[in-house]
Amino acid sequence: MTQQRAERLMNLHIMLLGATRFVSKDAIRRACYPEHPHDAAGDEAFERAFERDKDALRAIGAVIEVGNADAYFDDEVGYRIPTEQTSLPEVRLEADEAAVLGVAAQVWEQATLAKATSRALAKLKGQGVEIDPSRLEVIAPAIRADEPAFEPLWDAVQRRRQVSFGYQRGGAAPEPRRLQPWGLVRSSGRWYVVGHDVDRGEERVFRLSRILGPVKATGKSMAYDVPPGTDVRAMAHRLTSSAPSVRAELLVRPGAGVGLRRRAESVTAGARDVDGEPWDLLVLHAAPDVLADEVLTHGPNVVVAGPDDLRGAVVERLRAVVAGGAR
Repeated sequence: MTQQRAERLMNLHIMLLGATRFVSKDAIRRACYPEHPHDAAGDEAFERAFERDKDALRAIGAVIEVGNADAYFDDEVGYRIPTEQTSLPEVRLEADEAAVLGVAAQVWEQATLAKATSRALAKLKGQGVEIDPSRLEVIAPAIRADEPAFEPLWDAVQRRRQVSFGYQRGGAAPEPRRLQPWGLVRSSGRWYVVGHDVDRGEERVFRLSRILGPVKATGKSMAYDVPPGTDVRAMAHRLTSSAPSVRAELLVRPGAGVGLRRRAESVTAGARDVDGEPWDLLVLHAAPDVLADEVLTHGPNVVVAGPDDLRGAVVERLRAVVAGGAR
């Protein structure tokens, strides 16, 4: 999907969802399809594009109603998306399902989408379309990505633009890298960018938290193609799981650490701390560097029982956080 069509679909979705009454096709055309002139060829192109876009919105669950756009003339057809059919009823989730949604909810409360939505609203307002912002709450995103590299990389992925950045592994000095990004993926609580490493001539994955300094886009848009059938999630898992793993023992509070529990080889209940609070003992194999970062995301609900190297890695990260906050 091109960026132009993606923005048009957003405009159309916001327009039909936020409208307080049926919107005429002519108003929709003026606001969302200004590139189609009012002639025979333009009329035909608009009709095709409008039908495709309505099908695309229906495919993501939008219910598009058709009714009278003018109270005095029955032949003025209009469209809208009723919030009462778009809003979801109460959803009850199991603990593991809620954990999955919790991970998914860490991306879209992001400046990228916020700016795109603001542009769409400003554009529709400029066309004289009355929008009730409160009706848009059903599509309000609540996901966040904290890494500064996320937004420029997301933009580069959409535009197929090569990027350059400094990348640090361990305590070594940052190295310059050039990448044709294929996609972004979240795994074990961290964000990764997957793509073609221009200098090394092969596919690579980079953790966003290790990218230092600005991400600079270079060259033209649509300068490369993503190989057909590319699965960035599977690729990220394969490339990041190559590190040697250790046998880890974790103390996890009941009801917490759902992702860890799913990967655990065994879960034993009944452990107690000095205050008599219950814990579960989980045994699993994982790369120590990756697991240390994941343990920290659970706060006080997960404690490393062993090995000592893994516990030391967690303590080292906590000390770095404290030292950073003290500066």
